[in-house]
Amino acid sequence: MTDLHRLPADLPVPADDGACDHLPGLRLPALAQPGTDGQPHDLSSLPGRTVLYVYPRTGEPGQPLPTDWDVIPGARGCTPQSCAFRDHQAELRVAGAEVYGLSTQGTAYQREAAERLHLPFVLLSDEAMTFSGALRLPTFGVDGMTLLRRVTLVVRAGVVEHVFYPVFPPEQNAADVLEWLRAHPAG
Repeated sequence: MTDLHRLPADLPVPADDGACDHLPGLRLPALAQPGTDGQPHDLSSLPGRTVLYVYPRTGEPGQPLPTDWDVIPGARGCTPQSCAFRDHQAELRVAGAEVYGLSTQGTAYQREAAERLHLPFVLLSDEAMTFSGALRLPTFGVDGMTLLRRVTLVVRAGVVEHVFYPVFPPEQNAADVLEWLRAHPAG
Protein backbone atom coordinates (compact mmCIF):
# COMPACT_ATOMS: atom_id res chain seq x y z
CA MET A 1 0.00 0.00 0.00
CA THR A 2 1.23 3.50 -0.83
CA ASP A 3 2.05 5.79 2.09
CA LEU A 4 0.39 9.10 1.21
CA HIS A 5 2.54 10.97 3.74
CA ARG A 6 5.89 9.95 2.22
CA LEU A 7 7.17 10.94 -1.20
CA PRO A 8 9.35 8.74 -3.40
CA ALA A 9 12.89 10.12 -3.71
CA ASP A 10 12.85 10.01 -7.52
CA LEU A 11 9.78 12.13 -8.28
CA PRO A 12 10.12 14.10 -11.53
CA VAL A 13 10.60 17.83 -11.02
CA PRO A 14 7.97 19.95 -12.80
CA ALA A 15 9.27 22.63 -15.17
CA ASP A 16 8.10 26.23 -15.31
CA ASP A 17 6.17 26.21 -18.58
CA GLY A 18 4.92 29.80 -18.19
CA ALA A 19 1.34 28.64 -17.52
CA CYS A 20 1.05 31.00 -14.52
CA ASP A 21 2.88 34.04 -15.93
CA HIS A 22 -0.43 35.89 -16.38
CA LEU A 23 -1.45 35.63 -12.71
CA PRO A 24 0.55 38.36 -10.87
CA GLY A 25 -1.63 41.48 -10.61
CA LEU A 26 -4.79 39.62 -11.62
CA ARG A 27 -7.96 40.27 -9.60
CA LEU A 28 -9.63 37.09 -8.37
CA PRO A 29 -13.08 36.40 -9.80
CA ALA A 30 -16.01 37.11 -7.49
CA LEU A 31 -17.03 33.47 -7.20
CA ALA A 32 -18.02 31.70 -4.00
CA GLN A 33 -16.61 28.20 -3.68
CA PRO A 34 -18.05 25.66 -1.21
CA GLY A 35 -15.81 25.04 1.77
CA THR A 36 -15.25 22.18 4.16
CA ASP A 37 -16.76 24.37 6.89
CA GLY A 38 -20.13 24.23 5.11
CA GLN A 39 -19.91 27.87 3.98
CA PRO A 40 -19.33 29.46 0.56
CA HIS A 41 -16.10 31.49 0.32
CA ASP A 42 -15.45 34.36 -2.09
CA LEU A 43 -11.71 34.95 -1.84
CA SER A 44 -11.93 38.09 -3.98
CA SER A 45 -13.67 39.92 -1.13
CA LEU A 46 -11.24 39.05 1.67
CA PRO A 47 -9.19 41.89 3.16
CA GLY A 48 -5.51 41.45 3.88
CA ARG A 49 -3.47 38.53 2.62
CA THR A 50 -4.72 35.12 1.67
CA VAL A 51 -2.57 32.13 0.74
CA LEU A 52 -4.37 29.82 -1.68
CA TYR A 53 -2.57 26.59 -2.38
CA VAL A 54 -4.00 24.79 -5.38
CA TYR A 55 -3.37 21.05 -5.59
CA PRO A 56 -4.41 18.15 -7.84
CA ARG A 57 -6.08 15.84 -5.28
CA THR A 58 -5.46 14.33 -1.88
CA GLY A 59 -5.05 10.59 -1.91
CA GLU A 60 -7.68 8.30 -0.49
CA PRO A 61 -6.41 5.77 2.08
CA GLY A 62 -6.84 2.23 0.84
CA GLN A 63 -7.39 3.37 -2.76
CA PRO A 64 -4.84 3.11 -5.57
CA LEU A 65 -3.23 6.27 -6.90
CA PRO A 66 -4.22 7.39 -10.40
CA THR A 67 -2.36 5.76 -13.28
CA ASP A 68 1.35 6.69 -13.42
CA TRP A 69 0.81 9.23 -10.61
CA ASP A 70 4.45 9.09 -9.53
CA VAL A 71 5.75 9.91 -13.03
CA ILE A 72 3.51 12.93 -13.70
CA PRO A 73 5.66 15.95 -12.79
CA GLY A 74 4.14 17.74 -9.80
CA ALA A 75 1.22 15.36 -9.28
CA ARG A 76 2.34 13.52 -6.14
CA GLY A 77 2.53 15.26 -2.77
CA CYS A 78 -0.86 16.78 -1.93
CA THR A 79 -1.06 15.19 1.51
CA PRO A 80 2.48 16.29 2.55
CA GLN A 81 1.77 19.79 1.18
CA SER A 82 -1.50 20.06 3.12
CA CYS A 83 0.16 18.78 6.29
CA ALA A 84 2.97 21.32 5.91
CA PHE A 85 0.43 24.16 5.66
CA ARG A 86 -1.25 22.71 8.75
CA ASP A 87 2.06 22.62 10.61
CA HIS A 88 2.91 26.24 9.63
CA GLN A 89 -0.63 27.60 10.12
CA ALA A 90 0.14 29.62 13.27
CA GLU A 91 3.29 31.15 11.75
CA LEU A 92 1.45 32.03 8.54
CA ARG A 93 -1.23 33.81 10.58
CA VAL A 94 1.42 35.74 12.51
CA ALA A 95 2.87 36.72 9.11
CA GLY A 96 -0.57 38.12 8.26
CA ALA A 97 -2.07 35.48 5.98
CA GLU A 98 -5.10 33.22 6.08
CA VAL A 99 -4.69 29.84 4.33
CA TYR A 100 -7.11 28.05 2.01
CA GLY A 101 -6.61 24.95 -0.13
CA LEU A 102 -8.37 24.38 -3.46
CA SER A 103 -8.83 21.31 -5.64
CA THR A 104 -11.44 19.89 -7.99
CA GLN A 105 -12.40 17.19 -5.49
CA GLY A 106 -15.91 17.39 -4.07
CA THR A 107 -16.57 18.97 -0.69
CA ALA A 108 -17.65 15.71 0.97
CA TYR A 109 -14.31 14.07 0.22
CA GLN A 110 -12.39 17.23 1.10
CA ARG A 111 -14.19 17.33 4.46
CA GLU A 112 -13.11 13.76 5.19
CA ALA A 113 -9.51 14.58 4.19
CA ALA A 114 -9.50 17.78 6.28
CA GLU A 115 -10.73 15.86 9.32
CA ARG A 116 -8.33 12.94 8.80
CA LEU A 117 -5.35 15.29 8.32
CA HIS A 118 -6.49 17.67 11.12
CA LEU A 119 -6.37 20.71 8.84
CA PRO A 120 -7.19 23.94 10.73
CA PHE A 121 -8.14 25.83 7.55
CA VAL A 122 -10.82 25.50 4.91
CA LEU A 123 -10.47 23.45 1.74
CA LEU A 124 -12.46 24.80 -1.21
CA SER A 125 -14.00 22.69 -3.94
CA ASP A 126 -13.76 23.85 -7.54
CA GLU A 127 -15.46 20.72 -8.82
CA ALA A 128 -17.14 22.65 -11.66
CA MET A 129 -13.80 24.38 -12.42
CA THR A 130 -15.42 27.83 -12.53
CA PHE A 131 -12.80 29.52 -10.34
CA SER A 132 -9.81 27.79 -11.93
CA GLY A 133 -11.25 28.37 -15.40
CA ALA A 134 -11.73 32.09 -14.73
CA LEU A 135 -8.09 32.34 -13.59
CA ARG A 136 -6.87 30.05 -16.41
CA LEU A 137 -5.03 27.86 -13.92
CA PRO A 138 -3.00 25.05 -15.51
CA THR A 139 -4.48 21.55 -15.56
CA PHE A 140 -3.57 18.02 -16.54
CA GLY A 141 -5.59 14.90 -17.27
CA VAL A 142 -5.34 11.40 -15.85
CA ASP A 143 -7.82 8.50 -15.70
CA GLY A 144 -10.58 10.65 -17.19
CA MET A 145 -10.13 13.39 -14.57
CA THR A 146 -9.10 16.98 -15.22
CA LEU A 147 -6.97 18.05 -12.27
CA LEU A 148 -5.30 21.31 -11.31
CA ARG A 149 -1.54 21.58 -11.39
CA ARG A 150 0.06 22.61 -8.13
CA VAL A 151 0.36 26.40 -7.74
CA THR A 152 0.24 28.66 -4.68
CA LEU A 153 -1.05 32.22 -4.80
CA VAL A 154 -0.45 34.98 -2.30
CA VAL A 155 -3.46 37.25 -2.67
CA ARG A 156 -3.75 40.71 -1.18
CA ALA A 157 -7.24 42.26 -0.98
CA GLY A 158 -8.42 40.12 -3.90
CA VAL A 159 -5.41 40.69 -6.19
CA VAL A 160 -2.70 38.09 -6.88
CA GLU A 161 0.46 39.50 -5.33
CA HIS A 162 2.85 36.58 -5.78
CA VAL A 163 2.82 33.15 -7.47
CA PHE A 164 4.72 30.00 -6.54
CA TYR A 165 4.87 27.84 -9.68
CA PRO A 166 5.91 25.21 -10.19
CA VAL A 167 5.73 24.05 -6.59
CA PHE A 168 8.40 21.48 -5.78
CA PRO A 169 9.00 19.80 -3.48
CA PRO A 170 5.40 20.10 -2.29
CA GLU A 171 6.18 19.55 1.40
CA GLN A 172 8.49 22.62 1.29
CA ASN A 173 5.84 24.98 -0.14
CA ALA A 174 4.43 26.24 3.17
CA ALA A 175 7.91 27.11 4.46
CA ASP A 176 8.71 28.87 1.16
CA VAL A 177 5.50 30.90 1.40
CA LEU A 178 6.24 31.81 5.02
CA GLU A 179 9.75 32.93 4.07
CA TRP A 180 8.34 35.10 1.26
CA LEU A 181 5.71 36.65 3.55
CA ARG A 182 8.34 37.51 6.15
CA ALA A 183 10.55 39.10 3.46
CA HIS A 184 7.59 41.10 2.07
CA PRO A 185 5.55 42.28 5.07
CA ALA A 186 2.18 43.84 4.30
CA GLY A 187 1.78 47.48 5.12
